[in-house]
Amino acid sequence: MADVSRMMRRAFDERARTIGVTRPQWQVLSVLKRHEGINQGGLAEHLDVEPITLCRMVDRLQEADLIERRKDPNDRRVWRLFLTEKAKELSAQLKPLGQQVLSDSMQGLSEADRDVLFESLSCIRKNLVRRHQDRGLDTTAS
Repeated sequence: MADVSRMMRRAFDERARTIGVTRPQWQVLSVLKRHEGINQGGLAEHLDVEPITLCRMVDRLQEADLIERRKDPNDRRVWRLFLTEKAKELSAQLKPLGQQVLSDSMQGLSEADRDVLFESLSCIRKNLVRRHQDRGLDTTAS
């Protein structure tokens, strides 16, 4: 699974580079698109990176006019992150690139095989998420 994931990321990177986006940038934009308004700590957790690493990435994306920081109305110490119109347009360009990588990688698999693959991966993901959440509950109880 790790090899396939790495190879798919590499294939996407090659295509994304043609429009001037790096892997860390598209990862941040992709997660932020699904969780717009999230704070930097939450985004760092989703990306599995240290908050200081993410802060530098967000700084660069803000300088490139791809991310906007807005003060949290309930906590002035917190910044909420939002995509700019420029980022939304870029995201629209990235989506077909991702779909093409997925389509290319699935060649030779029947529709039924694809369904089984996606169902299996979804089950694995749910199990891992549940395990992570259970561990989190256990650590707070002790």
